[in-house]
Amino acid sequence: MTGSLLALSPVKAEDSNVTSGEVERWSILVTYGEDSCPEATSGEIVVCARQPEAERYRIPKDVREKEKEEEAQYAMSWTAQFQNHEDEARLGRPNSCSVVGTNGFTGCQAAALRQWFAERNLDNPE
Repeated sequence: MTGSLLALSPVKAEDSNVTSGEVERWSILVTYGEDSCPEATSGEIVVCARQPEAERYRIPKDVREKEKEEEAQYAMSWTAQFQNHEDEARLGRPNSCSVVGTNGFTGCQAAALRQWFAERNLDNPE
């Protein structure tokens, strides 16, 4: 990117009158469009990165890319998400066909029917 070249301020670290006891201060800034980089004061180093004006009010590009990756990783319809939560919660409910929960044994026939319908839908995709 030609707009993101780093430019040091006119004051260089070795040219400044900083004594060895003073703490150096670094300012790393991003400027947009034609904005000027602030001047460095004594004992300070200013580094500016220039970005295009169109990027001024946008979420930084690396954060946008990270969000897209996370969305793609967990891309799932609301119906599928609901079904996953329903399946996880079913274990502790009545009619769950498990030894956990009240009347867990009563849901074994319903579980067999759910499995049969799921297998049938996989065999005959419409």
